[in-house]
Amino acid sequence: MRGYASRILSVLFLLSGIGISHAASSQDLEARVQALAEQLDAVRAELAQLKAQQNAQAQAIAATGNAQPAAAAELAGASAPAGFVSSVGGPSFFGYGELNYSHPTADSARTTADLARFVVGIGYQFDENTRLASEIEIEHAVSSASDPGEVEIEQAYIERRFNDHLFAKIGLFLVPSGMLNENHEPTRYYGVFRNSIETAIIPTTWREGGVQLLGSTDAGLNWSVGLTTGFNLNKWDASSGEGRESPLGAIHQELSLASADDLSGFAALNYTGLPGLKVGGSIFSGGASQGQSAAGRARVTLWEGHGRWTPGRWELSTLYARGHISNTAAANLLTVGNPSPIPQSFFGWYAEAAYRAIDRGNWALTPFLRYERFNTGASYADLGIGLTPASPDDSEVFTGGVNWMIAPGVVLKADYLNFRDRSGDNRYDLGLGYQF
Repeated sequence: MRGYASRILSVLFLLSGIGISHAASSQDLEARVQALAEQLDAVRAELAQLKAQQNAQAQAIAATGNAQPAAAAELAGASAPAGFVSSVGGPSFFGYGELNYSHPTADSARTTADLARFVVGIGYQFDENTRLASEIEIEHAVSSASDPGEVEIEQAYIERRFNDHLFAKIGLFLVPSGMLNENHEPTRYYGVFRNSIETAIIPTTWREGGVQLLGSTDAGLNWSVGLTTGFNLNKWDASSGEGRESPLGAIHQELSLASADDLSGFAALNYTGLPGLKVGGSIFSGGASQGQSAAGRARVTLWEGHGRWTPGRWELSTLYARGHISNTAAANLLTVGNPSPIPQSFFGWYAEAAYRAIDRGNWALTPFLRYERFNTGASYADLGIGLTPASPDDSEVFTGGVNWMIAPGVVLKADYLNFRDRSGDNRYDLGLGYQF
């Protein structure tokens, strides 16, 4: 700015010189006018350059604002984590974390307190259109061979902006499925823990390695397509309970020396053209045998539809998800008698209502209610009389609680979960979450 100031002062000096030099010759006067014109032209050119730089920087920030980039998140029909803004040539940071306390009503000996997650995101802006986004996560406070915690890379990709309506990613990224998988920070959902559908059916946080193209229209349609790694059915352990808790969570690969003989594809579409409304869905499908299974070729397909409406102080949400694994009979015949056969289908849905009862500047109090119904073993392939596994009853969960935002990016939570089919799992939860 010093350069602009000196040029402007020079212009003012010339103007004053013209005004007070009554005795100047016409030749002197013409020279000064010419100099004045040149100075004004230089000022205009430099101001135009500054404006162009500011516009370019604003577009870059709009395109790459956060760990889940702002523009890309809007294209996917979701908002992005706040605070991850990077200038060209410089690193940037964001983070989130959650601490929870859980008290089962039937067995107080199972009460736990846990630093569930501590996440730091790092980004780097290479130029106005190209950036790195990454997240490093530590779960359960301590990670070692004898502790339950783990350290993982949740995202690590390069994003390229082609224009205001078209972006691309390559690397490890979150799959655009459901409403939480891409936007799972504790300030973005109700309740101390993530809902059962977007953990048991959609294995949030689910990520794959590959390429992704994202686009939008002025009418509010946002789309995303991609080619990625997929699931590995050879990881299924029929003797453990992991598959009963989350079929896809038991066979995801997280780009850790992932088998990639079979690739997968996905597509997602969201409409956000009306204020307060988001409606969309997605599908993910791909082979899961990875060239290793002696039991034959299997394919995993997961599709979901979701909607959110926020009239005034209300927030009303719903989601339905269903998964299918083909050609499971041969694999299940090899493990007959084990407690966790591979399901042929699984599903879940929920409906949720929240009301912002108090909203005072930097804090807000929002009670909510949620109903969930799901089944991780809705059906099994026919193995013959006496061998086909029986499907369990659907699980039903009622959750009531409150989110209390005590500062921008900081939330206190409390809830109670009532399991209709297994009352021994009923519990009270308390939680603290933050995002920056």
